[in-house]
Amino acid sequence: MNSTQLGLFTGLALGLAAAFGGFGAFFIVLVLGALGLLVGRVLDGKLDLSQLTGRDRG
Repeated sequence: MNSTQLGLFTGLALGLAAAFGGFGAFFIVLVLGALGLLVGRVLDGKLDLSQLTGRDRG
């Protein structure tokens, strides 16, 4: 399991634990899952945020 998958599953699990039921819970799980996915992609090196922060690597 790579960091992207781990981040996605962690975000989904935290979302389910934070809110359990209804549309509000669905939205929270969706947002936390997306955040977990983004963090995992950054850790895998598949998403470069240097252009957004104005910093160059190297």
